[in-house]
Amino acid sequence: MKTKIYNDIINSLIKINSKFNDNFTVEIPNIVEHGDFSSNAALINAKNLKMKPIDIAQKIADDLSKKKEYKSVEIAGPGFLNFKLAYSLYYKELQGIVEAHDKYGSSNYGKQKKVLIEFISANPTGPLNVVSARAGAYGDSLYRIMNHIGFEPFREFYVNDAGNQVDILAESLEIRYRELHGHVVEDFPFEAYHGEYLKDLASELSTVEGTKLFHMTEEDRLERMRIFALDAIHKMQVNSLNRFDVHFDNWMSEKKLRSEGILEEALSYLAEAGCTYDKDDAVFFSSTKFGDEKDRVLIKADGNPTYLVPDIAYHLTKYNRGFDIIIDVLGPDHHGHVSKLRAAMKALELDGSKLEVVYLQHINLLQDGEVVKMSKRAGKIVSMDELLDEVGKDAARYFFINRKPSAHLDFDLELAKKKSSENPVFYCQYAYARINSILKKAKKAKLSLKKFDVKNLKKLKKIDEINLVKKMMDLSSILKLCADNREPHRLAAYVHELAGMFHKYYAKYKIIDEEKAELSLARLYLISAVQNVISISLYLMGISSPKKM
Repeated sequence: MKTKIYNDIINSLIKINSKFNDNFTVEIPNIVEHGDFSSNAALINAKNLKMKPIDIAQKIADDLSKKKEYKSVEIAGPGFLNFKLAYSLYYKELQGIVEAHDKYGSSNYGKQKKVLIEFISANPTGPLNVVSARAGAYGDSLYRIMNHIGFEPFREFYVNDAGNQVDILAESLEIRYRELHGHVVEDFPFEAYHGEYLKDLASELSTVEGTKLFHMTEEDRLERMRIFALDAIHKMQVNSLNRFDVHFDNWMSEKKLRSEGILEEALSYLAEAGCTYDKDDAVFFSSTKFGDEKDRVLIKADGNPTYLVPDIAYHLTKYNRGFDIIIDVLGPDHHGHVSKLRAAMKALELDGSKLEVVYLQHINLLQDGEVVKMSKRAGKIVSMDELLDEVGKDAARYFFINRKPSAHLDFDLELAKKKSSENPVFYCQYAYARINSILKKAKKAKLSLKKFDVKNLKKLKKIDEINLVKKMMDLSSILKLCADNREPHRLAAYVHELAGMFHKYYAKYKIIDEEKAELSLARLYLISAVQNVISISLYLMGISSPKKM
């Protein structure tokens, strides 16, 4: 609709003067009385056309008022244009919503730009927790939205399956394995992983290996522990993600990066660019040349790389794979690390504008008004699976998506379990289910939409009905805002508002009236469109649309 009005204004401007400025907007006004849409076209063109804005506005208004699609074109203030559209345009849009079915709101807006979204990337040292769950809901929803409007998004999970944390994992498993076989461990190391899942892994390993591992050298035994733990935990994480309906197109292994020599390649590029130097038996990156607060160690005195090196190497692969946009979804504690990474991208002469970082803020889980404490090392993990067992996938995903990524999130477990309008995801799903029930009742009353004639849409004369259509029409622009700003929470707010409008409409108007068949069919057609848009919105957030509740 905005595009139509914009093009109509362009045609009016052409009639005034070909030297017009097309950089004007068409928006929905905040004040309903100002009309359906408004434009600043006359104000923007005053300089180019060398005319007063109000005179330009008058010419545009006179021209467009001749068109039957416009009920009125009014001038406000110094030259704003306010448009009230004929209902016939809304009826046509309503038809489009129903006919497009699950493709409504889709477009080629993204122009097939390749987008890499890296999210979660939790260490493979234990079950995924609620922090990973928020990242999963966010990243997967952003992927779905971008895919719907014409981008080519790609989901990736970076597996830190090398380095110190993996050595600690193997040692922690060995302790639990020894305990299982009667060895006394008096002091469980503080730095070890304490979770109950390690006892389960030790039991699984014992079933496979028995006591054979005690006959190996320590080095071989720990390597077997390492391989077994990484594989078992990876499967555990994949199972959790499947429950959460979050999927990845690629799992990028740090171990693989190391084996393929990509770390050495990245170091070589930095050295060739004159961005490294030796000091105190270590190799430093002169990152201060590129805006960092201090130079960073790349290779420690013992010859081992710091964690910065594989991260630089990994991002080098992201650029080499030809993505137009690279999105890293990180926790709030990564600000300092990103400055080092950006400095490295500059040093490697890579396009820094391609790399975007989204920081997801902290989560508080609330149980009976109290914060649930979480500590991974201490074994007090609120895992993704535990959360799903408690509140279910749909509530979890909605609650995580419903907040802006940069905002702290208080997740109320009790609210998420409520089967009432207080619970926002229940409220949205219930609107879908309620419409489904109404359509079933209509069939029993022999008011099937198979008999519907689009001419009946003229029966929709209530402003509440037109407002429902207007709200549905917003979906396309909402999805573009979600994608452009990397903010899926806008969609959560949108579908909640649409569901609320439907609930109020249902309470106010009789939809099934056998004595007014044409009006009933028109209203059934209208709410079937609402159901379609709710379903699309929920799907794009990874949330189901139950037919009954």
